[in-house]
Amino acid sequence: MKKNIHPNYHEITVKLTNGQTFKTRSTYGKEGDTVALDIDPFSHPVWTGEGQKLVDTAGQLSKFARRYKGFSSKV
Repeated sequence: MKKNIHPNYHEITVKLTNGQTFKTRSTYGKEGDTVALDIDPFSHPVWTGEGQKLVDTAGQLSKFARRYKGFSSKV
């Protein structure tokens, strides 16, 4: 391996949305940093099975609904 071209690989702490933490190795930040996750198996609908909501980014759903009048954006 070439020297001084690879990122620093060190231990960090990952904090899940339910408060649990675990340690892993990563190139993120610096030694001892903490990553707080916004989406994980405790909060994402794929794993929780809760209903999903459509997020209307910049009115895209409204634009679609106007174009195709039969479309309902309610899920």
